[in-house]
Amino acid sequence: MFGGVSIIDKQILKDVLAAAMSEGGDFADIFIENKKGTGISCEGGNIERVHTGTDIGAGIRVISGESTSYAYTNDLTLEGLTKAAEIVSHAAVGTKKELNIDLTKLQPVVDFDIKMRPEDIKTEEKVAAVNAADRAAREAGGDAIKQVMVGYGDVVQQVTIANSEGDYVEDERIRTRLLVQAVAAENNIIQTGMEVVGSHSGFELFKKFIPEDVAQSAADRACQMLKAKPAPSGRMPVVMAAEAGGTMVHEACGHGMEADLVQKGLSVYAGKIGDKVASDKITVIDDATMQDRYGSYSFDDEGVPSKTVTLIENGVLKDYMYDRLTSTADGRKSNGHGRRESYQDKPIPRMGNTYIAPGKDDPETIIKGVNKGLLVKKMGGGQVNTTTGDFVFDVAEGYLIENGEIGPMVRGATLTGNGPEVLANVEMVGSDLGFTIGTCGKEGQGVPVSDAQPTMAIKEIIVGGTEQNRPNGKIRRL
Repeated sequence: MFGGVSIIDKQILKDVLAAAMSEGGDFADIFIENKKGTGISCEGGNIERVHTGTDIGAGIRVISGESTSYAYTNDLTLEGLTKAAEIVSHAAVGTKKELNIDLTKLQPVVDFDIKMRPEDIKTEEKVAAVNAADRAAREAGGDAIKQVMVGYGDVVQQVTIANSEGDYVEDERIRTRLLVQAVAAENNIIQTGMEVVGSHSGFELFKKFIPEDVAQSAADRACQMLKAKPAPSGRMPVVMAAEAGGTMVHEACGHGMEADLVQKGLSVYAGKIGDKVASDKITVIDDATMQDRYGSYSFDDEGVPSKTVTLIENGVLKDYMYDRLTSTADGRKSNGHGRRESYQDKPIPRMGNTYIAPGKDDPETIIKGVNKGLLVKKMGGGQVNTTTGDFVFDVAEGYLIENGEIGPMVRGATLTGNGPEVLANVEMVGSDLGFTIGTCGKEGQGVPVSDAQPTMAIKEIIVGGTEQNRPNGKIRRL
């Protein structure tokens, strides 16, 4: 698709889908992708890499019952696509059928307002933003800053999707992001501060997030951690600030509500639709229709329009996140969560923008209500076991709470607990909402996501922990 025009003629798409279904099968689709991107990295004060590239190809899939056959190719000629289609057709079962469809173009629920397309911005201007962030981090930390890494990335992904049900989609996804990591050292103590911003937008991202400000936040955090005291350990009240973002809801809750894990019995939430799984104050939503969020999309990678899906409402489990395969197994329609990293991958249920809905409590009042506990302002990495809900997360920025006041910064804190138990122990939910972004990894595929939460008071979490205590699982990468 270039300028809204498909790169493959509709008649070719019909012929390819017919070839894919020629030996049987219940459903077939074709996903065509043209992806262009720019990546810039700076280390040691020098631009180390400026990379631009284009990747183009198509993936063809046939679903037969619960089985999926998938092939991909870079050859977008009729001959090349037909060859891939014939390969997947041989794995299909059922009655041979002739496919006679009209490819009807679907209209998106949301159109994204891109003001500064990445390809319209000179590479020199992108490099200048990276250099500005590098200088700002070094200036903010002075001699304490020993290393700075800045990474810039943008991508323009144009896709065409057609299927055996007659659906036809043309879509474009544009994302831009900036990551700054600063390393500070003093008296044999080394600490790292990281800040990352990004959205479904073009270069206008940097009108909202000034590169120098992003860099200063990373450097300031690294330097402040040098003076931080060791974190206490034990069970204690924890306040999760909105600015900590939704890492916990994404990992300890969201993955367990992806329908493939549920159907495989690998989720603590399996079989619990209609059950109480969290505090009355907790409502969890996945909304890919949000205008400027990193995990947003008009259509998922199966051509299903994006939707706002309520997963938990007032503590009650309401829904899972489905793609076409898992929704068919449950006798329902997909709710728009079939996502893939590229044309080389088959779609699987994935999150988009997952968040805990804001409540009515004043964030400052939440902190004042804690006599002694921990305030988490920034989450780090961690791990989760979706089968049990058990998790361990690092705290990148945390403070003691003493007599309702924010006390000294601490370092080395971890949070250990169980997702459903933590959600059940939420006592207050703030009226604010803070987002973070990342690339979520699952089955070897990475997709862009956002997650968020308001300020929350959790009655009790185990603070402390070591690497040896971590459950098996994976965490998204930034």
